[in-house]
Amino acid sequence: QVQLVESGGGLAQPGKSLRLSCAVSGSTFSMCAMGWFRQIPGKEREFVAAISRSGAETVYADSVKGRSAISRDDAQNTVYLEMHSLRPEDTAVYYCAARISLLFSRSSSTIPGEYDYWGQGTQVTVSS
Repeated sequence: QVQLVESGGGLAQPGKSLRLSCAVSGSTFSMCAMGWFRQIPGKEREFVAAISRSGAETVYADSVKGRSAISRDDAQNTVYLEMHSLRPEDTAVYYCAARISLLFSRSSSTIPGEYDYWGQGTQVTVSS
């Protein structure tokens, strides 16, 4: 059983930075591509960023490209999402997801239904 636990959310001011963490239990972390999604009430879950099993490939949504960075630490079974220059529209519940996959597909990595495991989410609120 794979469990994902997000942390690092909270209240941040516009223009500031935040780092989200996702700790993954189980022995399958190295087999997983990882993704971050976000969701606000009444809207569909939105892709934010993804990283391949090796960490060599990353994908970002246009809305966060250039001001966000996804990374992973296989020794710690943890994936991170750093967000800079935060905007009010970044306010959402952020979810971590894991996808067991031999190959990394940039297109598939953006689709929520392609992921096998999900965390419970962490709230990020950007407001002055």
